[in-house]
Amino acid sequence: MISPFEIVVVSGDLVRRGDLARILTAQGFEPICVPTLRECKEIFAEGRVGLVFCDPHVSDGDYEELLSAYRLKERKPRVVVTSADGDWDDFKNAMRLGAFDVISVPCRPTDVEWIIIQAKRDERNRSKNDPGQTPTETDRATMTASGVY
Repeated sequence: MISPFEIVVVSGDLVRRGDLARILTAQGFEPICVPTLRECKEIFAEGRVGLVFCDPHVSDGDYEELLSAYRLKERKPRVVVTSADGDWDDFKNAMRLGAFDVISVPCRPTDVEWIIIQAKRDERNRSKNDPGQTPTETDRATMTASGVY
């Protein structure tokens, strides 16, 4: 079981924020929607953010600033860049800079669901590799079978 998995949507576009929030709500999440990077960073500092959907540019910066702010942190947020223009060079640049994924908007529910599945899988892997985590029953069984336990 994954610990609380918050999803933050950062967009200055009210319609885009609302559309993505509706998709996430339909999938059982309660996204936190904010218009600025400052607010996103405050939320990240307060709790356990599993995923951030961020427009390429918002009023106080861009996704590159968000990625570079956490480049050296042990727990980096998974940042998904939402792009309306679908420019392939922008997609490649975002991934090169450390984005978790890039998605075209308007977002399709199936694309959002796939990103969440991948983010949760990544969260499980991070938890397994964190020495401060208590092993789950599955982890114990695996370690016992392999002779670690």
